[in-house]
Amino acid sequence: MLHLSDPMTVSIFNDVIGPVMRGPSSSHCAAALRIGRLARDLVGGDLQHVLIQFDESGSLPATHTSQGSDMGLFGGLLGWEAHDERLPNSRQHLIDNGIAFEFEYGDYGDAHPNTYRLTVCGEQESHTLIAISTGGGMIEVTSIDDFDVSMDGGFDETLVRLKEPASDDTIQTLDCELLAKELLADHVHVRTSDQNVMLQIQSSQRLEPSTLQRALPWDSPEPIVRLAPVLPIRSRPNADIPFQDCNTLTSQADVDSKPLWKWAVEYEMQRGGLTEREVLDRMIEIVQIARTSIESGLNGTEYADRVLGYQSGGFRDKLQSGQLLDAGALNQIVLYTTAMMEVKSSMGVIIAAPTAGACAALPATCLAMGETLSLSDEEIAKAFLAAGLIGVFIATAWSFAAEVGGCQAEGGSAAAMSAAALVTMAGGTTTQATGAASMALQNMLGLICDPVANRVEVPCLGKNVIAASNAISCANMCLAGFDPVIPLDETIDAARRVSERMPREHRCTALGGLATTPTSLQIEKRLQQCGSGCGCSAAQPVALNAKATVST
Repeated sequence: MLHLSDPMTVSIFNDVIGPVMRGPSSSHCAAALRIGRLARDLVGGDLQHVLIQFDESGSLPATHTSQGSDMGLFGGLLGWEAHDERLPNSRQHLIDNGIAFEFEYGDYGDAHPNTYRLTVCGEQESHTLIAISTGGGMIEVTSIDDFDVSMDGGFDETLVRLKEPASDDTIQTLDCELLAKELLADHVHVRTSDQNVMLQIQSSQRLEPSTLQRALPWDSPEPIVRLAPVLPIRSRPNADIPFQDCNTLTSQADVDSKPLWKWAVEYEMQRGGLTEREVLDRMIEIVQIARTSIESGLNGTEYADRVLGYQSGGFRDKLQSGQLLDAGALNQIVLYTTAMMEVKSSMGVIIAAPTAGACAALPATCLAMGETLSLSDEEIAKAFLAAGLIGVFIATAWSFAAEVGGCQAEGGSAAAMSAAALVTMAGGTTTQATGAASMALQNMLGLICDPVANRVEVPCLGKNVIAASNAISCANMCLAGFDPVIPLDETIDAARRVSERMPREHRCTALGGLATTPTSLQIEKRLQQCGSGCGCSAAQPVALNAKATVST
């Protein structure tokens, strides 16, 4: 067992399969919403004004409106959940609540392309926050009020500042382990900025004021700031994680004594402090949400601000009347993939698996094949769990964010996860499942992200179909004994190295590939005139280093 204290240890339900959300992009919508909720907590919910700054060399200046960052961020600033039905109109709700906002683009030297810089102001106080969207709806807050911090939204966070500058002796005499025990907290970190000192206290539950007053070493701290967790699975320090990479798993002598889904359950039980039944029940609920989403898509969707309309119904009709080529179960998988993508583009409820842009391949393959094999929801959930563990290996070593790795990070990961899920559904071994995952990811190395009209629809629909088709092919090949040659961990590392050489224009900036074709630009211009813009298009983009203010 690995005895880990890192609060950011990957969770299947936090990082890989989830969140349940609305919007075109999890790294834009869901992540921005979580960042917004933490920023709201900095001023105790008393928010009056927010300045939003993006680095001009990152992905957000070109995408924050059309890919839903604004929609998610505004919802988070209002304290909403990622699946709230009001999200498409969050901009108007923000204005109606008397909260002014402005955007600035500039050269801030941010290393990560998905960096948010927020200044939130209430009636009595103001705070700054810097956070990054790391992919699939996950975030990391890296700075609060010029103090370097690290938080992912998995803890109850309590921030306590000393009023007066602290000496080195004051800092050195702080016993963080003792203080954590007195507070019944998981971690206490001393954060410094110049001579200013702040305690970052991370706990599994909200700390009571009386407990803080008794234990804190300072007589007169600044007002205490509390940030509520935003993740479904709380951080759990000192968990005995059995493995974090595929090699550690597959090198065990008994690796094939149980299927991949059982290893996934063992992992998540330790990571989240859950029972086996709780892990299975959580995933069964996700399976049922995915089925409802696909059914909603097949029944027809409408939304003005999108490239593609309702097409899955036509595919279904042709399939049922025998007018399509006989591709077996793959035809049903393609049907379900298109339906799920249409729900996403119409702001319906989806599950990031592992992202919103790649949300369709895994549920479509598992649900369609589950119907073909007459499997129960629990059996399908086991396949989802197998997929989730492949995602754990990818998220731990690399990223799901297209802004970091192009579509190989999103579609490639979805293909790898789906391949492992299908092998599991067929009764294959753990070795076969991880081999299929490696083979599927190998087939998608170098895939760029170039969203047409700056919307997460084209070529995203086709890439989800490719991911699903790739997955079923690789699953069958590994079930038949084909050799993937390159182990999964090495394939993930190769994908990471490819992404480091991929130009910014091909990593979800809409500055290259199909996104810059004349037709794409014409469609984007037309959609900008429709008035929807994920509910936020009225917040028009501003010139670099310029400022746009919207207030009541």
